[in-house]
Amino acid sequence: MSGSLHMYCLGVNYRNCPVAVREQFAVPRHQLSETNLKLASLPGVQECVLLSTCNRTEIYYWSTSSEDEPQSAILSHFLGNAPASETRRRLFYLHRDEEALFHLAAVASGLDSMVLGETEIFGQLKDAYQVALEAGTTASFANRTFQRVFTVGKKVRSSSHITSGPTSVGAAAVQMAQGVFKELAGAQVLVVGAGEVARTTAQSLRSRGAQSIFVANRSYERAVDLASQVGGNVIRFTEWIPYLENIDIVIVSTASPAYVVSPQVLEQVQQTRRRPLFLIDLSVPRNVNPACSLVDDVYVYDMDALEEMTAETRRQRSAEIYHCEQIIREWLREDGKTLFSLRAGQLQQD
Repeated sequence: MSGSLHMYCLGVNYRNCPVAVREQFAVPRHQLSETNLKLASLPGVQECVLLSTCNRTEIYYWSTSSEDEPQSAILSHFLGNAPASETRRRLFYLHRDEEALFHLAAVASGLDSMVLGETEIFGQLKDAYQVALEAGTTASFANRTFQRVFTVGKKVRSSSHITSGPTSVGAAAVQMAQGVFKELAGAQVLVVGAGEVARTTAQSLRSRGAQSIFVANRSYERAVDLASQVGGNVIRFTEWIPYLENIDIVIVSTASPAYVVSPQVLEQVQQTRRRPLFLIDLSVPRNVNPACSLVDDVYVYDMDALEEMTAETRRQRSAEIYHCEQIIREWLREDGKTLFSLRAGQLQQD
């Protein structure tokens, strides 16, 4: 091995891309291993971990090649080589070395999340690393880096008030729903999906007083499990549309790559409902066709709407953000430097 080893982060997130753009780069959970292997085989990529959530798609990778070689190869993988892809290439940000390490630590700490201090991202990041580890696309540099970043992520959360207020996308979604229905106890809510986001949403609904919660999911067993946790009722996935007759709020969070709610269906439903229907789409790619908002008395909120709501909370807690960033910077000065020196030493031995 020759040359200097560098750590990079290449990606898009909610800060620079609306959900309509982010969903184009989202990688489903069942494709993460295969995609990691493809990325690791690209020129200049020696180790890599792919993180894909509703708010971001990021590739953390290590390389001794020139900066342009792996970056160009990864972008071509996601965008192709057509001339029109050049505009989309500019959407991706690139962090290198200490900047990339700081960014990874901020992500693990919930500082870079749409919902400030969210707890879901820590688990998602650990899951992404585990998938890459099992796929064989990590080695000593990535393994050591992620293990230490998980430690500093825990420290930031335990040494600050970053987790006060809504700490998950689900909790923020329920806060949005409560803005629509002042008293959730009187609203009938349908949760479509039974993954982690759906679970935290259903639990938040219950804790905020929602009494009538229905759960629908492709896996009936998972729907039953989630419904039992929140005292809800189960609807088979193939049968939930007719239930919209009596539902007030629909929260959709599935891994489907296509829309599961269409305006044509809602037009039929609204002919007999004749009252407002609110849909909150927490899926990336989106599961609710945006055209549904054109149907009379149907209101659609997606991750972009959620970002607008949470931006005010972030502004109000700017002092806490600064405190957390200082914890990370102190870690970078101490442990971060050690990581880079260990990499340099191993490269010399190799």
